[in-house]
Amino acid sequence: MKYKDLRDFIGLLEGRGELKRITAPVSCELEIAEICDRVVKKGGPALLFENVEGYDIPVLINMFGTERRMAWALGVESLDDLVEQVQRLLGLMQGPPEGIMEKMRTLGQLVRMASFQPKTVGRAPCQEVVITGEDVDLNRYPILKCWPMDGGRYITLPLVISKDPQTGTMNLGMYRVQVYDSRTAGMHWQTQKVGAHHYRVGSERGLERIDVAIALGGDPATIWTGSAPLPPDMNELIVSGFIRQEGVELVKGKTVDLEVPAHAEMIIEGYVVPGDERMEGPFGDHTGYYSMPDMYPVFHVTCITHRRNPIYPTIIVGRPPMEDYYMGKVTERVFLPIIQMVLPEVVDINMPAEGVFHNLVIVSVKKEYPGQARKVMYGLWGMGLMSLAKTVIVVDHFVNVHDPSEVTWRVTNNIDPSQDIMFASGPLDDLDHASPTPKYGSKMGIDATAKGPMEGRQRDWPPDIVMSPEMVALVDNKWAEYGL
Repeated sequence: MKYKDLRDFIGLLEGRGELKRITAPVSCELEIAEICDRVVKKGGPALLFENVEGYDIPVLINMFGTERRMAWALGVESLDDLVEQVQRLLGLMQGPPEGIMEKMRTLGQLVRMASFQPKTVGRAPCQEVVITGEDVDLNRYPILKCWPMDGGRYITLPLVISKDPQTGTMNLGMYRVQVYDSRTAGMHWQTQKVGAHHYRVGSERGLERIDVAIALGGDPATIWTGSAPLPPDMNELIVSGFIRQEGVELVKGKTVDLEVPAHAEMIIEGYVVPGDERMEGPFGDHTGYYSMPDMYPVFHVTCITHRRNPIYPTIIVGRPPMEDYYMGKVTERVFLPIIQMVLPEVVDINMPAEGVFHNLVIVSVKKEYPGQARKVMYGLWGMGLMSLAKTVIVVDHFVNVHDPSEVTWRVTNNIDPSQDIMFASGPLDDLDHASPTPKYGSKMGIDATAKGPMEGRQRDWPPDIVMSPEMVALVDNKWAEYGL
C-alpha cells in the first residue's frame, strides 16, 4: 500500500469501510471533539465532516484511531510487518555481510535505500493557491477548539518544520499551535523537543528570526514521523521514505527558506523571533488533564498555501485512549529493535494508554546477572526522550507485558518495596503536573522480576502454579463430553 497523499489514504479507508462521511452541520467549536471522543473510544471509523458551520473546507479526524488503521497508514497490514522491516534495516547497519551472495544482496538493498531520500520538485499541489499579505487569515480555516477550558482554537496535527541554525539540519515535529488571531499563533515547543533546541540555538546566535513552516496533511507515513521521537540528527523524511519505500517530494516555500511536503493539503509559512513570547494555553492535553498557561514563542504567519479544495486534517487529545495513543503504539513497536541493539536483554516493551507514553514503561528482560533489571532502568532513562519516563517496571522475559492483569499480579507479588523500588531524579515532560518543580523531578523503577541467590536472596522463590501438560491435553480432548 502506497499513498501519494492524504486523499489516497482516505480512498483506502472508504473502500475498506473505515471512513464515515458526515453531512449534518457541525461546529468546529467543541462539537466535532465530542463526537470524535465517543467514536475513538469505541474503536469507530475515521470521520470526514463535510458540512462544518461557517467553512467550506471538510475536516478529517480519527484516521489513525485504531491499530489496524495505523498499520494501513504505514503501508502494512500489521505493525509486526513494519518491525520486521526495521530489523532488516538495522541488520544492514550492524556489520559487513559474509559471503559473496549476501554482499550482493546487501549492496542491492543499500542502492535501493538511496531512492528513499527526499526529492525536490518545482511545482506542487500544496501551492495551487497562494495567500500573502493582508489576505492571510488563519480564521478562514476550520481549526478546532477541543475542550471547554482551552485557551482558543488549536492546530493539533501539524508537521512543524524548522532548521538547526548552526548545522542547517531540518526537523519535522508535531507541536500544538494555538491560534491567537488572523496572523499570529503560539508555538508550543516543549523544552526537550528539537524545535525548542533550534529556538535556543537561534537565540544564542542572535538571529532576528527563525523560519518555520507548518504542513497539514500529506501522506500518512510522513504525518506520523512528525510525532516519532527520533534522534535529533535523524531526518524524519528519510524515515518516511523508508516506510513508504519511496522518497517524499518537497517544494521550496514561498516566503521561508525551507522545503515543505509537496503533497500536503495546506502549508502555513512564517517565523518566530527569539525573545518574542506570549502566554499559551490552557490546553486539554493527552494526559487527560489541562496543561496550564505558560510562555512560548509567537509564530508570525507570512503566507498560506493550499490545494484548490483542501481537506483539514486534525486530531483531538484527552483522557486515553485517544487517536494519539495508536500513533504512539507504532513508535513503541518500531523502537523495540532499536532499544534491543543497546539493551539486548530486553524482550518486549509496553507503554500503555493509561501511562500517556511518558508516565509508565513496562519492559520484560532475560536476566543473567545481579542488578540487570536496574541496569535496564538506567539504560532506558539514558535513551533520548525515554529520559522522560517517570515509572519503569521490569518483569521477567516470560511475562506478557501487554497483559495488565498479569503485570499487576507479578508486580504486587514479586516486590519487596524496601529493596525493589528505586528512585532517581532527572528531566520530566513539560506536561507533568505532579512534580513540585516544572520539567524536573523524581522517577521510580520497580524490579518485579523473580529474585534468587545471585541477588542475595536467602529464601527459595516459589514456582508458578501451572497444571501439568498431560492433564491440559486430556481435558482439551474431553471438553465436549463435559457439556460446558
